[in-house]
Amino acid sequence: MLLFTASTSFASGLMDHGEDLYAREKFEVALNGYLRTRGELLHNLDLDRGTTPSGRGLYATPLGDPNGQLLAVADLRVRTDLAVYAPFAAVAVKLRADLIDDLVMGSTPSLSPGTGTSPTPATSPGQLPTTLFRLKRAYAEALTPLGLLSAGRMGAHWGLGLLANGGDCLDCDRGDAADRIAFVTPVLGHFVAAAYDFTAVGPLSTRQDQIRGLVLEPSANVHSISFALMNPRTPVATERRRRAGRTTVEYGVLASHRWQDQDVPQSYLNVQGTALTSSQVVPRGFRATVFDVWARVTAPMLRVELEGALAFATVAQPSLIPGVLLRDPGTSLQWGGAAEIEVGSPTTRFSGGLYGGVASGDPAPGFGAYPAAGVKPVRGELDAPQADFPRDTRVDNFRFNPDYRVDRILFAEIVGTVTDALYVRPWAQARLVDLGPSSLKLRLSGTYTRALFASSTPGGDENLGLELHGSLRWESRDGFDALLEYAVLFPFAGLSNPAQGLQAQPAQLLRLRLAWVF
Repeated sequence: MLLFTASTSFASGLMDHGEDLYAREKFEVALNGYLRTRGELLHNLDLDRGTTPSGRGLYATPLGDPNGQLLAVADLRVRTDLAVYAPFAAVAVKLRADLIDDLVMGSTPSLSPGTGTSPTPATSPGQLPTTLFRLKRAYAEALTPLGLLSAGRMGAHWGLGLLANGGDCLDCDRGDAADRIAFVTPVLGHFVAAAYDFTAVGPLSTRQDQIRGLVLEPSANVHSISFALMNPRTPVATERRRRAGRTTVEYGVLASHRWQDQDVPQSYLNVQGTALTSSQVVPRGFRATVFDVWARVTAPMLRVELEGALAFATVAQPSLIPGVLLRDPGTSLQWGGAAEIEVGSPTTRFSGGLYGGVASGDPAPGFGAYPAAGVKPVRGELDAPQADFPRDTRVDNFRFNPDYRVDRILFAEIVGTVTDALYVRPWAQARLVDLGPSSLKLRLSGTYTRALFASSTPGGDENLGLELHGSLRWESRDGFDALLEYAVLFPFAGLSNPAQGLQAQPAQLLRLRLAWVF
């Protein structure tokens, strides 16, 4: 017998410890998810400050009018999380499938005379590679007498989501996942977790049956192991303690190590007409280690949450060309942290707080968030490679996970994520109206941002900008969620164009998001 129940979105990562697993009398199926649609107006996100030395603007402009100011877009997602619980055992199989994943509305038209417009099930030529179905997670859990054993492609989330973010929020667009085998067990009032990740494998071929895959070079596999010590509580338990006037302290420490011995660059550089041979195996000697500390204190009228990460990496041989070896290794030392302070509670009329964070930088030109192919690391670029062998062998800019959102324009749209910068964001919120199970909330915030290295900015100045943000949100316990938000970025000298004598001008964003949560 199947029992369909609604529940909150399934958790992600090593902080899971199997509270939903217990012996049942019959099969049970838990299904939840949401339908989300968003419409956006983007005004002057290229800041009217001209082009970078590579001839690129900071943001896209209308194709037919490079001097145009306004872009408009709407997208749609339908997300489903499904868990199947076996009877008489603490065992579950869990799936996440996005039936429609950030589909740009109107991007898949089928036009023919006399039939009008009908969306097609695949994207049109030249459109974004969006599909109507994406299986994001598929894994199984078993609660054994020793602890929780999990295996499959599962969500990867830790702490605030600064380093690893499962992308479970309504506004999230990415979401980390790992092909992982993990084990979590209780020890002295804490949880100890260990995981092995199949991070990446070498070039693939097929076996004789032409169905199953075969890894041609095991030494090119990328391996990851992680260990964590933590004492997290479920959101339900934390809220119950808060309502009872009690303070909850949670914390965790994570260490992860990743390595790769050799590589076959020809397998992923899209070199046409080149057969893979033993001569194309190159030494790599990649080693990376990450340490992350997270803590949260939740009191009846206060929440303080912190996360900090430190990462070391070395690439003994950075060359991508077989037979051509570089003399010096590539190295990296990156660090970042974020803090969230909230005063108030979900039941208070007014609340407020202060968010802040910092991500280490690199003095090389450009932020290094998503370096574009062919862009040289010269002053004035928005984004460029942070290493330039053999002169510059370091990459030290830490990048926040893009699903950890700190603003709406500068980092979210123009740069792509927080890196080589610090930010401070005070905010205040008022619950304006309560109507049955629904409420209307007004939220105001301001975000000041500053680069750590002036040489990284397009304008050669540390000061990046001030972004003001306001939103109205209608929330209902019945599942309907509507958000109308407006943001304006006032850019400072770090985003101007001194080479062309142009000062950056304000950018604006208007967004309407509608979501039906089940």
